[in-house]
Amino acid sequence: MTTFKEIRGTAVQSVSSDPTNPEVGQIWYNNSIGVLKGYQNIGGAWASGGNLSTSRGYLGGCGLQTAGLIFGGMTSYPTNTNVTEEYDGSTWTAGGNMGTTRRSFPGAGTQTAGLAFGGYTTTNQSATEEYDGSAWTAGGNLGTARRNLAGAGTQTAGLAFGGTITANSNATEEYDGSAWTAGGNLGTARYNLGTAGTQTAGLGFGGSGTITNATEEYDGSAWSGGGNLNTARGNLSGCGTQTAGLGFGGFITANPGTNATEEYDGSAWTVGGNLATARFALSGCGTQTAGLASAGLTGASSVTATEEYTDPTIVVRTITTS
Repeated sequence: MTTFKEIRGTAVQSVSSDPTNPEVGQIWYNNSIGVLKGYQNIGGAWASGGNLSTSRGYLGGCGLQTAGLIFGGMTSYPTNTNVTEEYDGSTWTAGGNMGTTRRSFPGAGTQTAGLAFGGYTTTNQSATEEYDGSAWTAGGNLGTARRNLAGAGTQTAGLAFGGTITANSNATEEYDGSAWTAGGNLGTARYNLGTAGTQTAGLGFGGSGTITNATEEYDGSAWSGGGNLNTARGNLSGCGTQTAGLGFGGFITANPGTNATEEYDGSAWTVGGNLATARFALSGCGTQTAGLASAGLTGASSVTATEEYTDPTIVVRTITTS
């Protein structure tokens, strides 16, 4: 029979307290409590972050897990907000209000160079706004006013695609920091889809119209098919890159939404750790290994909950025979 020492090169240590800096795969016997333990990679997992000041859904967001930005959205139907909040990795604080109060629009960029475009007030919007870390100013209008669209990229190289005009849209537009120009159309017209990536390496997945699991990849001029999501859904969020994307939350067939999370490697989606709060119409930002999920709807109610994703998540486990 193969022994642990033969596998790992060392015997199982008997110690009076857990080691302070164990290695992944390390096993030890804690003789003070009579328990066998190990240090294990359990994959991606969500943990609670600081709550938002203003609950909302259908909002815009961008940035990183330790420098996030959310703005606008719907507090309760049909009331929209222009409130902006900034995240430092633990706490949300107030930022400058948007010029146009709206919902159902995306964001792109960073906490100090954010971009918001499109959306809905009482009509579809084409307005673009740029954030400098304290205030919003007007940018160039979208060519096509629409709501429920997706966005990716940066303040000076943004990407807008999909959405609702009078019907589902497959239109793509590219922003250069001052003006939008037409890009290649999505293969599947849809709205409320998840997104990640950049203007020249974008990722769109899921979406509504007919709830879909379709994924498409953008190369700066054209969209092509990628690997399908495992869970078809709309009103989901995402973050990361085209080859390391993260998709989470969303709406399948009924309220209050889903907590499902998936990770994309550039060709296929695999299941990640579930959100603690199942929700849809939420904001996402960050990376595949350090994502941020904020706000959203659980049924008809908007929430303030923030969750932080870490992959890999390494934990101490008690080893049993079961």
